[in-house]
Amino acid sequence: MLCFSFMWRKAPAKTAKLVVTAPPVPSKGKKVLIADDDKVIRQTLSMKLKAAGYSAIEAEDGAATVQAARYEAPDLIILDISFPPDVANGGGVPWDGFLIMDWLRGLGECRHIPIIAISAEDPKRWEERALAKGARCVFQKPIQNAHLINMIDQLLTCTLA
Repeated sequence: MLCFSFMWRKAPAKTAKLVVTAPPVPSKGKKVLIADDDKVIRQTLSMKLKAAGYSAIEAEDGAATVQAARYEAPDLIILDISFPPDVANGGGVPWDGFLIMDWLRGLGECRHIPIIAISAEDPKRWEERALAKGARCVFQKPIQNAHLINMIDQLLTCTLA
Protein backbone atom coordinates (compact mmCIF):
# COMPACT_ATOMS: atom_id res chain seq x y z
CA MET A 1 0.00 0.00 0.00
CA LEU A 2 1.39 3.36 -1.02
CA CYS A 3 0.98 6.37 1.16
CA PHE A 4 1.43 9.91 0.00
CA SER A 5 1.66 12.85 2.25
CA PHE A 6 1.49 16.38 1.05
CA MET A 7 2.76 19.39 2.83
CA TRP A 8 1.21 22.63 1.82
CA ARG A 9 3.73 25.36 1.75
CA LYS A 10 3.04 28.96 1.49
CA ALA A 11 4.28 30.27 -1.84
CA PRO A 12 7.33 32.45 -1.47
CA ALA A 13 6.74 36.14 -1.77
CA LYS A 14 7.42 37.48 -5.22
CA THR A 15 10.79 39.04 -5.51
CA ALA A 16 11.65 41.83 -7.83
CA LYS A 17 13.43 40.75 -10.96
CA LEU A 18 16.82 42.24 -11.48
CA VAL A 19 17.16 43.37 -15.06
CA VAL A 20 20.56 44.52 -16.15
CA THR A 21 20.72 46.54 -19.32
CA ALA A 22 23.57 48.27 -20.99
CA PRO A 23 23.33 52.02 -21.07
CA PRO A 24 21.97 53.26 -24.37
CA VAL A 25 24.62 54.07 -26.94
CA PRO A 26 24.51 57.76 -27.75
CA SER A 27 23.52 58.38 -31.33
CA LYS A 28 26.20 59.82 -33.55
CA GLY A 29 23.48 61.21 -35.80
CA LYS A 30 25.00 59.56 -38.87
CA LYS A 31 23.37 57.16 -41.35
CA VAL A 32 25.23 54.30 -43.00
CA LEU A 33 23.83 52.50 -46.03
CA ILE A 34 24.68 48.79 -46.16
CA ALA A 35 24.43 47.46 -49.73
CA ASP A 36 24.83 43.69 -49.93
CA ASP A 37 22.78 40.90 -51.49
CA ASP A 38 23.36 38.71 -48.41
CA LYS A 39 20.66 39.33 -45.80
CA VAL A 40 22.79 37.94 -42.96
CA ILE A 41 25.64 40.34 -43.79
CA ARG A 42 23.23 43.29 -43.91
CA GLN A 43 21.58 42.41 -40.62
CA THR A 44 24.86 41.70 -38.83
CA LEU A 45 26.45 44.94 -39.98
CA SER A 46 23.26 46.81 -39.14
CA MET A 47 23.35 45.50 -35.55
CA LYS A 48 27.04 46.37 -35.19
CA LEU A 49 26.50 49.88 -36.54
CA LYS A 50 23.52 50.51 -34.26
CA ALA A 51 25.56 49.31 -31.28
CA ALA A 52 28.21 51.87 -32.28
CA GLY A 53 25.64 54.69 -32.40
CA TYR A 54 24.93 54.84 -36.14
CA SER A 55 21.63 54.53 -37.98
CA ALA A 56 21.63 51.78 -40.59
CA ILE A 57 19.81 51.57 -43.90
CA GLU A 58 19.83 48.34 -45.91
CA ALA A 59 19.73 47.72 -49.66
CA GLU A 60 19.75 44.28 -51.26
CA ASP A 61 20.52 45.08 -54.89
CA GLY A 62 21.89 47.74 -57.21
CA ALA A 63 18.66 49.61 -57.88
CA ALA A 64 17.76 49.71 -54.17
CA THR A 65 21.26 50.97 -53.37
CA VAL A 66 21.07 53.87 -55.82
CA GLN A 67 17.54 54.72 -54.68
CA ALA A 68 18.47 54.62 -50.97
CA ALA A 69 21.56 56.74 -51.61
CA ARG A 70 19.45 59.38 -53.37
CA TYR A 71 16.48 59.51 -51.02
CA GLU A 72 17.96 58.58 -47.63
CA ALA A 73 21.11 60.72 -47.97
CA PRO A 74 23.46 58.41 -46.04
CA ASP A 75 26.67 59.78 -44.61
CA LEU A 76 28.61 56.66 -45.69
CA ILE A 77 28.00 53.56 -47.83
CA ILE A 78 29.27 50.03 -47.20
CA LEU A 79 29.10 48.45 -50.65
CA ASP A 80 29.56 44.83 -51.65
CA ILE A 81 31.51 44.35 -54.89
CA SER A 82 29.60 41.26 -56.12
CA PHE A 83 25.85 41.20 -56.74
CA PRO A 84 23.75 38.67 -58.63
CA PRO A 85 21.77 40.02 -61.62
CA ASP A 86 19.10 42.48 -60.47
CA VAL A 87 16.20 40.37 -61.69
CA ALA A 88 13.58 42.02 -59.47
CA ASN A 89 14.26 45.47 -60.90
CA GLY A 90 14.66 45.40 -64.63
CA GLY A 91 15.06 41.84 -65.72
CA GLY A 92 18.68 41.06 -65.06
CA VAL A 93 20.74 44.24 -64.92
CA PRO A 94 24.33 43.07 -64.30
CA TRP A 95 24.94 45.26 -61.25
CA ASP A 96 28.18 45.03 -59.38
CA GLY A 97 29.80 47.38 -56.91
CA PHE A 98 31.74 49.13 -59.65
CA LEU A 99 28.64 49.93 -61.70
CA ILE A 100 26.91 51.15 -58.55
CA MET A 101 29.88 53.42 -57.77
CA ASP A 102 29.68 54.81 -61.32
CA TRP A 103 25.99 55.59 -60.85
CA LEU A 104 26.54 57.19 -57.45
CA ARG A 105 29.45 59.32 -58.66
CA GLY A 106 27.26 60.48 -61.56
CA LEU A 107 24.54 61.76 -59.22
CA GLY A 108 25.30 65.18 -57.77
CA GLU A 109 23.71 64.45 -54.39
CA CYS A 110 25.70 61.22 -53.96
CA ARG A 111 29.04 62.20 -55.47
CA HIS A 112 30.81 62.91 -52.18
CA ILE A 113 29.46 60.08 -50.01
CA PRO A 114 32.41 58.00 -48.72
CA ILE A 115 32.24 54.36 -49.81
CA ILE A 116 33.78 51.34 -48.10
CA ALA A 117 33.92 48.39 -50.51
CA ILE A 118 33.55 44.86 -49.15
CA SER A 119 34.10 41.51 -50.83
CA ALA A 120 34.28 37.84 -49.95
CA GLU A 121 37.19 37.52 -52.37
CA ASP A 122 40.77 38.56 -51.81
CA PRO A 123 40.67 42.38 -51.55
CA LYS A 124 43.92 42.68 -53.51
CA ARG A 125 41.99 41.49 -56.56
CA TRP A 126 39.60 44.46 -56.41
CA GLU A 127 41.41 47.08 -54.35
CA GLU A 128 43.08 49.07 -57.13
CA ARG A 129 39.91 49.20 -59.22
CA ALA A 130 37.67 50.00 -56.22
CA LEU A 131 39.93 52.86 -55.09
CA ALA A 132 40.04 54.21 -58.66
CA LYS A 133 36.21 54.20 -58.73
CA GLY A 134 36.04 56.20 -55.50
CA ALA A 135 36.01 53.71 -52.63
CA ARG A 136 38.04 54.86 -49.64
CA CYS A 137 39.10 51.35 -48.59
CA VAL A 138 38.34 47.66 -49.17
CA PHE A 139 37.48 45.07 -46.51
CA GLN A 140 37.40 41.30 -46.91
CA LYS A 141 34.51 39.26 -45.51
CA PRO A 142 34.26 38.14 -42.78
CA ILE A 143 34.78 41.68 -41.63
CA GLN A 144 36.68 42.61 -38.48
CA ASN A 145 33.87 44.66 -36.92
CA ALA A 146 36.05 46.76 -34.61
CA HIS A 147 38.33 47.69 -37.52
CA LEU A 148 35.33 48.56 -39.70
CA ILE A 149 33.73 50.78 -37.02
CA ASN A 150 37.09 52.48 -36.47
CA MET A 151 37.40 53.18 -40.21
CA ILE A 152 33.83 54.52 -40.36
CA ASP A 153 34.56 56.82 -37.41
CA GLN A 154 37.71 58.08 -39.15
CA LEU A 155 36.02 58.64 -42.51
CA LEU A 156 33.07 60.47 -41.04
CA THR A 157 35.29 62.62 -38.84
CA CYS A 158 37.43 63.52 -41.86
CA THR A 159 34.41 64.43 -43.97
CA LEU A 160 33.21 66.83 -41.28
CA ALA A 161 36.54 68.67 -41.05
